[in-house]
Amino acid sequence: MNRFCYFLFVTLPCFAQKTPIQYVNPLIGSAPAATESARRHSEAASELRGQISPAIGWPHGMTTWTPQTRATETKCIAPYYYNDAKINGFRGTHWLNGSCVQDYGSLTIMPFSGNLQVTPAERASTYSHSQEVVNPAYYSVELQDLDIKAELTGAQRTGFLQFTFRKNEPAYILIEPNSDEGEGTVEINPERQEIIVTNPVHRIYQGNGQSAGFSGYYVITFEKPFKSYGVWKSNDVKKGQTVAKGTKKGENVGGFVEIDLNSNRVVKVKVGSSFAHIEGARKNLMAEIKDWDFGSTQQRAEKAWNQELDKISVQGNEADKVKFYTALYHTKQTPRLFSDVDGSYPGFAENDQIQKTNGFDYYCDFSLWDTFRAAMPLHVLLQPERSASFMQSLVVKAEQGGWMPIFPCWNHYTAAMIGDHVGAVMADAYVKGVRKFDVEKAYLYLRKNAFVPNPDPKSYEAGKGRRALDSYLKYNYVPLEDSVWQAFHKREQTSRTLEYAYDDFCVGQLAKALGKKQDYTLLSKRALNYQNVINPSTGWARGRYADGRWSQNSDPFALRTSYITEGSPAQYTWFVPHDVAGLMKQMGGKERFVAKLDTMFEQGKYWHGNEPGNHTVYLYAFAGMPWKTQRWVRQLINDEYTTGAGGLSGNEDGGQMSAWLVFSMMGFYPVCPGKPYYIIGSPSFDEVSVKTRSGKTFKIKALDNTPENCYIGSAILNGKTYDKAYISHQQIEQGGELILKMQSSPNAAWGSNAAELSSDFK
Repeated sequence: MNRFCYFLFVTLPCFAQKTPIQYVNPLIGSAPAATESARRHSEAASELRGQISPAIGWPHGMTTWTPQTRATETKCIAPYYYNDAKINGFRGTHWLNGSCVQDYGSLTIMPFSGNLQVTPAERASTYSHSQEVVNPAYYSVELQDLDIKAELTGAQRTGFLQFTFRKNEPAYILIEPNSDEGEGTVEINPERQEIIVTNPVHRIYQGNGQSAGFSGYYVITFEKPFKSYGVWKSNDVKKGQTVAKGTKKGENVGGFVEIDLNSNRVVKVKVGSSFAHIEGARKNLMAEIKDWDFGSTQQRAEKAWNQELDKISVQGNEADKVKFYTALYHTKQTPRLFSDVDGSYPGFAENDQIQKTNGFDYYCDFSLWDTFRAAMPLHVLLQPERSASFMQSLVVKAEQGGWMPIFPCWNHYTAAMIGDHVGAVMADAYVKGVRKFDVEKAYLYLRKNAFVPNPDPKSYEAGKGRRALDSYLKYNYVPLEDSVWQAFHKREQTSRTLEYAYDDFCVGQLAKALGKKQDYTLLSKRALNYQNVINPSTGWARGRYADGRWSQNSDPFALRTSYITEGSPAQYTWFVPHDVAGLMKQMGGKERFVAKLDTMFEQGKYWHGNEPGNHTVYLYAFAGMPWKTQRWVRQLINDEYTTGAGGLSGNEDGGQMSAWLVFSMMGFYPVCPGKPYYIIGSPSFDEVSVKTRSGKTFKIKALDNTPENCYIGSAILNGKTYDKAYISHQQIEQGGELILKMQSSPNAAWGSNAAELSSDFK
């Protein structure tokens, strides 16, 4: 490169517009949270971590790749933590991003130079964050103790690893299935320059420790031939052997190959993965990475991410773009693609037959208690075609297992969390125009969940059917006497009641759309069951016995209460997104409603780092005070999210915390999934452009937008004055332009006519 070209190269980025992927920092959320609310509300430090590992590969990829600092598939231990000092491998991972569940069916690859060491502690190398290069399509780091440069990229179901060995010492690649149950298998085939790995999957929550009925399968191929090879079992190394199979818990197994570097000190490794079988992993690899060109694989991954992220274009300051596009990246990791290139996937739950898709992609790992709120609605807005595959995936799970799954992970039923929010997800998709799924069959199973208690103790314990449905139908709330021992969360009766009332509303909306009038009438009545656990004398949620008595434990601000899920009664009181006008009445009127909201935010009683309250700040609009929403949304964006590694204020939980940020920075939020409306907040950017499925663009322009000017003074929609505090999904899909004139003081008149923000937006 001549000097003139070099000058152009280093100066043009100052003027050229960056691509979205260049704003993503996958390390955000991998360190302990830096926010005060996380420290205040965390229980045993469980909410102090975003639980993010940098996921390198493709959006919604079957298998992504990450540096590994923790060698385990143990519950609540992510593969990578920013504060850990050493890297002991590079993992093909199925970690549910930002969660407290478990990795499963994973594989670790580690380069090593010198005297062979196989245990994670012995092979680990120090590294420096200053030498990490990371974006959604590429990761590299210097392994300082080994003098090896490691690089990762990938495709939907495959990974590409590249290691540069600098020492003139023996060069090894170590392969290890991460089976906490000690059941992994490694098989080396020197003639094919290939290693086959199987890692059986085990369940947690319902069926804890039981086989999930499928494995993570891998085919690993090498560009260079093997100089030597071997395996280990319980750290006992056997050189020259080709097979190692674990047989008992705690028995780690692995394999290694020594590579003859000759003059080329770069070792390239390609990995195909599958959940169906080894042949599927091989087919996936052959289809997705056909050559040994690491750079071209990286470029394809970058293109895939830019196409995904570019659904939304923003104009504003650079730090806000980092927060925004990183959050958008976080939302596009799960649900996870589960079917192979030929459509093969393992049957759901007890179905042990390999299935084939028909006109859709099969997805798994739906963290629905978290993601129904904003992450799934974001997919509907930006990727309705993929959302149709999400919905059809849930339908075939119900067909194969007999019940609509409530929180399907590891390709199995769980009762990991409360509620039955699959109905909310499906109703939201349907009312917003997603049609390419079998909605009649979906409704059949949604109705079964809502109306039929599961009479079979064994399958109920396994996670099929609503928890405590018998008593909910009998009393129209879940009484304190009904502890749900067949679930991970065993009491939390008031929270269950609130969530079931909302779920009933959503299934009712689907019934209405499908012409099932009798169901709609009954479910609409049940949607008012929230009133039975909001004490009208105090206006706060409270536990209730079967005879109607209220619980003695009445402190609404207690950070943990047995009848509330992961929070305080005050925080859960607001979970009536489908009938805010009714909640206001139950509380004693608008003034009392607003005063209680003020208490939440002005006295620090609100907890953003856990999902049940994510919509709460937008409820001021229902009382005719959207300016208070505008103020507090801006503050939450600034206080709860940063661009540092500790920039998430709680577990990311499948993309929900980031989805809140994406919507809120754009300037609107889906307060009630199941209704095709969004409450308008306070946009962070001067301009936001959303590309719709019709090919049209919807723009939001915020004039005079500054940190101080967080309030909406006036609005114009498509050339006409607009004074509503909400906007419909249809208005966005049709394209157009919403212009907001921002100012430093509230305009109490704008959006103050809240009568139409009733339970039906009429």
